[in-house]
Amino acid sequence: MPLSRLNKEQYNAASSEDHQNLIIASAGTGKTSTIVGRIAHLLNSGVKPNEILLLTFTNKAAAEMVSRVAEYFGKDVAGKIDAGTFHAVSYRWLKKFDKKVVLKQQRELKTLFRSVFEKRTFMNIDAEVQPYGGNYLYDLYSFYQNTELTQDFENWIIDNYPEHELFALIYADVVDEFEKLKQEYGFVNFNDLLLNFRDMCKTKELGYKEVLVDEYQDTNALQGTIIDAMNPPSLFCVGDYDQSIYAFNGADITIIGSFNKKFPDAKVHTLTKNYRSSPLILSLASKVIEHNERIYPKQLEVTRKGEFENPKLLAYDELFDQYHAIATKIRDSMTPHEDIAVIFRNNSTADGIEVGLRELGIACKRKGGTSFFDAREVKAVLDLYTLLINESDMMAFIHVFEFARGIGSAMAKEMYLALKNVGAGSIFHGLYAPDESMSNPFEKRKLNHQLGLFDDFLELGAVGKFAKLGFEAKFMKNPVLKHPKLTKDSATFLHNFYVLFRALKGIKQPKTIVKKIYESELFRYISDVLSTKRATLKDSTVDEKQKSESLTKIKRKMLLLEELSHPYDNHERFLNAMILGSSDLTQGEGVNLLSVHASKGLEYKEVYVIDLMDGRFPNRKLMQRGGSLDEERRLFYVAVTRAKDILYLSYAKYDKIKKTNFVASQFLYEAGLVAKDENYRALVQKELDKLDEDGA
Repeated sequence: MPLSRLNKEQYNAASSEDHQNLIIASAGTGKTSTIVGRIAHLLNSGVKPNEILLLTFTNKAAAEMVSRVAEYFGKDVAGKIDAGTFHAVSYRWLKKFDKKVVLKQQRELKTLFRSVFEKRTFMNIDAEVQPYGGNYLYDLYSFYQNTELTQDFENWIIDNYPEHELFALIYADVVDEFEKLKQEYGFVNFNDLLLNFRDMCKTKELGYKEVLVDEYQDTNALQGTIIDAMNPPSLFCVGDYDQSIYAFNGADITIIGSFNKKFPDAKVHTLTKNYRSSPLILSLASKVIEHNERIYPKQLEVTRKGEFENPKLLAYDELFDQYHAIATKIRDSMTPHEDIAVIFRNNSTADGIEVGLRELGIACKRKGGTSFFDAREVKAVLDLYTLLINESDMMAFIHVFEFARGIGSAMAKEMYLALKNVGAGSIFHGLYAPDESMSNPFEKRKLNHQLGLFDDFLELGAVGKFAKLGFEAKFMKNPVLKHPKLTKDSATFLHNFYVLFRALKGIKQPKTIVKKIYESELFRYISDVLSTKRATLKDSTVDEKQKSESLTKIKRKMLLLEELSHPYDNHERFLNAMILGSSDLTQGEGVNLLSVHASKGLEYKEVYVIDLMDGRFPNRKLMQRGGSLDEERRLFYVAVTRAKDILYLSYAKYDKIKKTNFVASQFLYEAGLVAKDENYRALVQKELDKLDEDGA
């Protein structure tokens, strides 16, 4: 049974009779075994499986734990345990009571948010303080929802960003209109799931006898209020303050830090035996992390015996020398490639090592960077395909038309609604059989100067300005062409859209659809926009060679997407596989390239933590935007404790492209791998100066 395999500390935690338990589980101390043991204890004590809720930060972690429970109690019992992420559990409960819940991805709702934001005009702008852009304001609002429990958005902006007080009322009204639009269309995002579930918990009895929370150090204020609203009879939280690395996403380390103050009768258990890393790796990690304040006392014990290699510092004269040299070391390593990880702080670092590995013919898989399915050209094809299957998907239409020069998300939404108006509810009827008698298909805009809403839609335009573009007479009669802001360029984009979907009508095979889309004039235009943007230099000139290379890469992606479509003969199955199953399709064999955040919870025999230069790791730019050296140090701790046997830490002294000299990371000094010198003292002084500024 699971309990029989636990050490004394794990067993005491798993079998605790206290109603509130906090388990401090450092890296490699067997937290998963302890959680599985706790579930076994509950089942053995007569708690029914459906009375147990397991909250994790990934569905994969939940599935692993449930699978391990099933080994002892069978799939029927384990399958009745309610397990998943906060969002997954919230979604299941909300769907149970409201079948009409429509979950939308962040990028889709960010586009809808921009369509509201772009209607605003900011008057009397102080040159010193520019208003936030739509994308940034959306992210700020999301952060607010996850972290603020009492203030409204307007006052939160004023208190936290006083220089933006002038715009706070407009920001708040954008948010209000956005929320009304979501409600009108039945859209919810991930934050809404949590907010709505929290409200449900306050009014409904969910029937849980115990709630277990994994990665408790990464909970944010909103997730904390969900646990409070459930108010379970028994609470079992597992985490490690030294691995709290999601502050940028609203994670609040004070939640785990104040557990025994919130629950004075709580029992705090500490798991101290590390089963993962060699004594030498663990010693290095401890030396560095001990520079952070100790919230709960702990002293890790090494359990592994034998001969192990010392962690090695690799120093290189130049940045790219580092990448190529590490690729060569990996080629010559005796460790299987699947058990090697290269861990990086910044995505640009991953590009360098990936190129180095590819040049040597070494397969690798990247996690934490941009995947194939996140490429804008791939998303554009899938958005066009989505409209073919579901013309009601306004967000797909907006995404596509944002590529057109002169059409932003607000105007794209206006055109979508106008096509529905002239098409009796169908955008394709609006394209091919519009009601030509409708003089003005566009919605009348509301006026409110105080909220930045101005009527810049004074009168309809004339379609005569498009006469020389060669559009067929039937298309020229469409009332949508009267939009006053429609230029010849954007009208041509609309015409290419019209021609493409006429050509797609009646085609059954996904591979044919994909090919026709990427060979269309419309997609050629999109490719040109993307490749031009990617090849535009800082002086606004376009590097034609770089543009040509970008177009080639886009073409390769399209051929791969067409290849992926071959096994399918059904539109919906193909789209579901591309959109919902994309993460599975990106899995492969080879060396693991991981951001520190993506490496969390994983372990490898051989690990390289690279680009350990001051400014890169720790990342001082992110520290200036609200991060901290403590958080960067926790990131370093997470990175090095992924290693079981072999650990390499590397840095470069010079970047020949940027002509920049580097200083070794402060963490290398703290680890004792670089002798403390004037550079180290300068780094420490920089931190002291920052603390003085913050205190002032």
